[in-house]
Amino acid sequence: MQTAPEQKPNHVFYRDVLETLRHAEIPFLISGGFALQQFTGISREVRDLDIFVLERHIRAALDALAEAGYPTELTFSHWLGKVYNPDRTEYVDLIFSSGNGLCKVTQTWFERAIASEVFEMPVFLCAPEEMIWQKAFIMERERYDGADVAHLIRTQADAIDWERLIGLFGEHWRVLLSHVILFEFIYPAERAKIPRWVKQVCQGPLLSRSQFRVDTEDWGYKDARLNIMSAEEVAHWTEAAKEKEEKP
Repeated sequence: MQTAPEQKPNHVFYRDVLETLRHAEIPFLISGGFALQQFTGISREVRDLDIFVLERHIRAALDALAEAGYPTELTFSHWLGKVYNPDRTEYVDLIFSSGNGLCKVTQTWFERAIASEVFEMPVFLCAPEEMIWQKAFIMERERYDGADVAHLIRTQADAIDWERLIGLFGEHWRVLLSHVILFEFIYPAERAKIPRWVKQVCQGPLLSRSQFRVDTEDWGYKDARLNIMSAEEVAHWTEAAKEKEEKP
């Protein structure tokens, strides 16, 4: 079990929120600043606690915390709830999706979670893949998480399941590619941390299933169809082209 860096503040409120959720048997993951410190070693002031839950558990989580005496609210019905300490000087975000609605928490998040510890309590952290996925889309005027993405790639590149990460982005893979390109600008000496195949995408198969086989089968390019089709569907469709070509 990995251990997150020691936290200086004595966040009794945060600990009680975690204990309340655990007592209510609501599965949760920790992300945000605490997870970022764990994965990157970067220590910075953590002003709140980000807890990720499944959407089907958000109402039960808010109810359990309200019964414990804390003010709660479903701040945005598509992704975020909040719980406050009694004088509202601290709060916890209960997150079940993302502001843009794309990054919904699913059971697979829990399957890839990383065992850790915060406030001397055993917890599970969101995996780097989910953190990168969520942070990659945050480009508001007042908040840009691109530096967090770069730092996560730099420190976790060897642990990242790149195929899974690309799968999370799906049709929005260009957003990930933009962060990969920025990473290589930020860290020119660290370019080898990104697997070569991640950067090599050939969209030729979207035009011809047969004439660009050499690109994907021999030259090491990633087949762009894999962003919209399964590997089995790609293989079946391509094989059909081969059979057609072989007919006299």
